[in-house]
Amino acid sequence: MLHKLKKEITEENVTSIVKASGAELNEAKVKSLVASLADVDIEDAIKAAPVAAAAPVAAAAPAEGGEGKKAEKKDEAATGKSEEAAMEGLSSLFG
Repeated sequence: MLHKLKKEITEENVTSIVKASGAELNEAKVKSLVASLADVDIEDAIKAAPVAAAAPVAAAAPAEGGEGKKAEKKDEAATGKSEEAAMEGLSSLFG
């Protein structure tokens, strides 16, 4: 977020984002995060990061109406679980 806003990644800026989100602030984790990002070129890291593929779209309508609903529920469940995992990973940075 700071990179996108072209702001410097400092303890003060990270702290303000954490406070604005309503999350509990852990100053040690903020210091660790800022220190670990000190020598990282964020632009290069973003370009090198793997991009999550969007859920595949069905090419044709199912022959029976019930099968389509089952497939949609499976896709929603899989997407929900991956989003939860991503959020857990992010929350581990801030406590």
